Amino acid sequence: MSKEKLYIFDTTLRDGAQTQGVDFSIDDKLKIAKSLDDLGVDYIEGGWPGANPTDTEFFQKIEKLNNSTLTAFGMTKKTGRSAENDPGLSALLNTNTPAICLVGKSWDFHVDIALGISKDENLGNISESAKHFVSQKKEFMFDAEHFFDGYKNNKDYALSCIKAAFENGARWIVLCDTNGGTLPNEVFDIVSEVTKIIPGKNLGIHAHNDTENAVSNSLSAVLAGARQIQGTINGLGERCGNANLMSIIPTLHLKRVFKEKFVTNIKEENIKKLTQCSRLLDEILNRKPNQHLPYVGASAFSHKGGLHVSAVQKDPKTYEHIEPKLVGNSRNIIVSDQSGKSNIISRLNSIGIDFEENDPKIKKLLDEVKGREFIGYSYDGADASFELLARRIIGTIPRYISINDYEVTVKKKSKDEIVSYAKAKLVVDNNSILCEGEGNGPVHALDNAIRNNIDKLAKYSEYLKDLKLVDYKVRILNTGTEATTRVSIESTDSKGKNWFTIGVSPNIIDASFKALIDSLDYKLFKDNAPASS
Repeated sequence: MSKEKLYIFDTTLRDGAQTQGVDFSIDDKLKIAKSLDDLGVDYIEGGWPGANPTDTEFFQKIEKLNNSTLTAFGMTKKTGRSAENDPGLSALLNTNTPAICLVGKSWDFHVDIALGISKDENLGNISESAKHFVSQKKEFMFDAEHFFDGYKNNKDYALSCIKAAFENGARWIVLCDTNGGTLPNEVFDIVSEVTKIIPGKNLGIHAHNDTENAVSNSLSAVLAGARQIQGTINGLGERCGNANLMSIIPTLHLKRVFKEKFVTNIKEENIKKLTQCSRLLDEILNRKPNQHLPYVGASAFSHKGGLHVSAVQKDPKTYEHIEPKLVGNSRNIIVSDQSGKSNIISRLNSIGIDFEENDPKIKKLLDEVKGREFIGYSYDGADASFELLARRIIGTIPRYISINDYEVTVKKKSKDEIVSYAKAKLVVDNNSILCEGEGNGPVHALDNAIRNNIDKLAKYSEYLKDLKLVDYKVRILNTGTEATTRVSIESTDSKGKNWFTIGVSPNIIDASFKALIDSLDYKLFKDNAPASS
């Protein structure tokens, strides 16, 4: 039985740009477009030329794509103008893209209230816009805005809108759940009805995530007959976002109900690029990835409970619905106070520590982890601190930089300026080194005290010069005058690897310093720095 073709349409560069706090530069858009083209999606919607300078310039700068069809977005012509004389449509033609996607009203309520024109005028605008681009040999698509609301309010008129586009040459009719309020069962029923009017091979779905159903709605539409799916990387989009292609694409390729019936133009080997594509977007946006995203999140294949880990070691399918490497992700065994021996062993294997399975040091490490977590440590998200602890108990780890003492003061210099000062006495090769620095907080001052004096650290200066503190979090674990503080620090270097360290103490400065020193030690260890004499 031959499989039916499904087409993937990415709208990250337009819908994603409508996300609060997201402002793509030209370079950002070019990088994202290249990643999507390498992945092999069918269409990349580049933006709305003429609507803003960035989108207009993007279409001028982007080079020819290898796998994807570049698509320009706009809206149907305005009432009172011919399609040939509509400036918005002219801007789309000037992009010279092979495909054009226009949005138009399909909900009679919006035609009456938002546009303030007659229903027949709206149908005329849709028809004339479609004719115009089809006559220019463009692949024309019509995004039927608020289609599902329109269908439920006035079925006949909503259908007349999409028929107007289809009968005038539209290759794709895309049914939009613009406010994200439609549920999967409704999508399936409505799309099934629409296929009686418009062939499924010409239908697409554009779902928003306002009820957390955008992925489900998209898949339901496919099962009902739609053959194009629109969405964004990581579900980026206005309000609650759009359908997440990083979940949809692997579901289509890896889940039996879809892979036995359908095929996409994305090559099987490219599915492994999904995690990389997901994290590239977060890197461009300079934000922490959502580690709980399905398929591509850092926690998507993380295991914490001892029974779960033991079962996963025997057969990963027990708690993993796919093999992580299929989407470019990896398994992660969490070490915590819920850990059993299997967690510890699996974690030691993953970080390359040699040990004998019956070594009593394994039990010692497990007891140490549970004891530390009882007083506030959490190795759940502190991979580097755990590895240092494990190597100190089970194996060996060189001694690098010793700390004799440190001092931190805070001074209010003016009404709006408070400065922290730090001094730290470090010892390298039996030589005492005084480091001083200031910052906008005690941790920043301590970090600067070491960073600004890296040249004094002799043989370690080259190893530490690219060390960067990425993130710093403080959590008060209990209340009262003797509150315990937990500090987490995320660090990185020029190699692009991030690591997490932790410190716990009744004193926030001491907790911070413990986490900071672990970060230095881990950096020196992973770069094979020599031991201090």
